[in-house]
Amino acid sequence: MKKTDKAPAKQPDEKRIAALVRQLLVELGEDPEREGLKKTPERVARSYAFLTRGYRQNLKSVINGAYFTSGTNHMVILKDIELYSLCEHHMLPFYGKCSIGYISKGKVLGVSKLARIVDMFARRLQIQERLTEEIANAVMAEAGAEGVGVVIHAKHLCMMMRGVEKQNSEMTTSAVLGSFREDEKVRQEFLSLIR
Repeated sequence: MKKTDKAPAKQPDEKRIAALVRQLLVELGEDPEREGLKKTPERVARSYAFLTRGYRQNLKSVINGAYFTSGTNHMVILKDIELYSLCEHHMLPFYGKCSIGYISKGKVLGVSKLARIVDMFARRLQIQERLTEEIANAVMAEAGAEGVGVVIHAKHLCMMMRGVEKQNSEMTTSAVLGSFREDEKVRQEFLSLIR
């Protein structure tokens, strides 16, 4: 199983980011002193700090001890978890929904923790394929699950606003681990329940 968590990064230097954004505005041909742009560098710096806060989180703090004993080993599913991320290639947003299913082995995670795991990994520069895998690996490890399935459907502004400009395209990725990979019936049950 892959390691899913790293030590949290340091807080970004928002003053330095603001200075770089100001310089970017000048390079783009704008006047950072005009009324609508005067506070833009600081706003962008705060925005990027928020949108990349996943770098400064770790699974232990996100889960915060919310493990609960459960005698069942049935499938647990949380679907349609909204996610917002930035693509690492163009730093433009992608957004969509994530569905997570797992089969517990003696313990379950607090339901809100599944959504928090999605946010932690989404709030980093990402590609959807890696994001899907990171969420699956984290749930597998933290829940001690028999199996995990994760499906993400997302729209990418880097495809919609630039490049091929395909506004109606949607990317789907999945990651299945343990019994979800090994047992087709388990996988099919998960896929039918998230439809």
